[in-house]
Amino acid sequence: MHWSSFELTSGRFSPDNGRPYACGYVMKSISLIQFLIEERRAGHINAELSLLIEVVARACKRIAVATNKGALGGVLGEAGTGNIQGEAQKKLDVISNEILLEANAWGGQLAACASEEMEDPQPIPDMYPKGNHLLLFDPLDGSSNIDVNISVGTIFSVLRCPDGITEPKAEHFLQAGTTQLAAGYVVYGPATVLVLTFGHGTHEFTLDREVGSFILSRRDIRIPEETAEFAINMSNQRHWEVPMQRYIGELLAGKDGPRAKDFNMRWVASMVADVHRIITRGGVFFYPLDAKIKSKGGKLRLMYEANPMAFIVEQAGGAATTGRERIMDIQPSGLHQRVPVFLGSKNEVDVATHYHVEADAAA
Repeated sequence: MHWSSFELTSGRFSPDNGRPYACGYVMKSISLIQFLIEERRAGHINAELSLLIEVVARACKRIAVATNKGALGGVLGEAGTGNIQGEAQKKLDVISNEILLEANAWGGQLAACASEEMEDPQPIPDMYPKGNHLLLFDPLDGSSNIDVNISVGTIFSVLRCPDGITEPKAEHFLQAGTTQLAAGYVVYGPATVLVLTFGHGTHEFTLDREVGSFILSRRDIRIPEETAEFAINMSNQRHWEVPMQRYIGELLAGKDGPRAKDFNMRWVASMVADVHRIITRGGVFFYPLDAKIKSKGGKLRLMYEANPMAFIVEQAGGAATTGRERIMDIQPSGLHQRVPVFLGSKNEVDVATHYHVEADAAA
């Protein structure tokens, strides 16, 4: 945890001075707004991007409220509709999408936004001012878990709108992940947590429900290069390619196998929750290519999931590939393009990627 500054106190607690800590010291709170001002002063972001992140964070607080109400808020169950991906939508999928669209329509920071739930980008209505940024988001990642009260989340990515474009179309969003100006996710769990990067480290903010603000809880997060924990959907094992079978087989063999150590498996089936565990204590997450999804190119969406998560993980010292190439180097060919995803602790991602590259070279 980052301790920004300390004060020696008489032991009395004042909300204006921060939070009490042992031996009379107080850890001063840094709110998200204060952090964004710091980033502006450092020249890492401009005022428009700062305000855009504030707007997204406020929208996510509204989603957190809806999520926390659960059955009492009438947000559980199927919506009776499908999205552009051909997937059945949950009620909270639709609610979350509408919250993000509404929040970002009028502020003047965006030229357009795109959602995993919609086929085409959403233009900013003509009655409102337009900005120089493009926003992409997965409004509710892992929504299949919402009815059973397992953590879900929101993922977002920010790009610069190309110069001279006043009416952005899908092709203007098709920028490599290396061009991202910002990326983040919010996990709605026992605590609501925002993880954010502008390309100068990865930072975590926890929502203080009493004051309604996101407070900096970890600065410059680092993912350990070594790990003994992996996340993968083992039910697809029979459909995997040979190099993935080889890699996971070695992990399952444990200390008696070629890796000479035991590994644990964790799988939440919510990318946000699985990645947040990696951000917190290390590990690797895999959604490899398999025979069922080969024709689609993969399972996860490049623009809404893979690119922002790759940016966040790389800025924390991790790695993110498709098993064959760096995710953020891919030139997108479609707004809803799918790719395999290998990300997390660098050394394990490197081993799994090497096995795939090696197999391709042998073939």
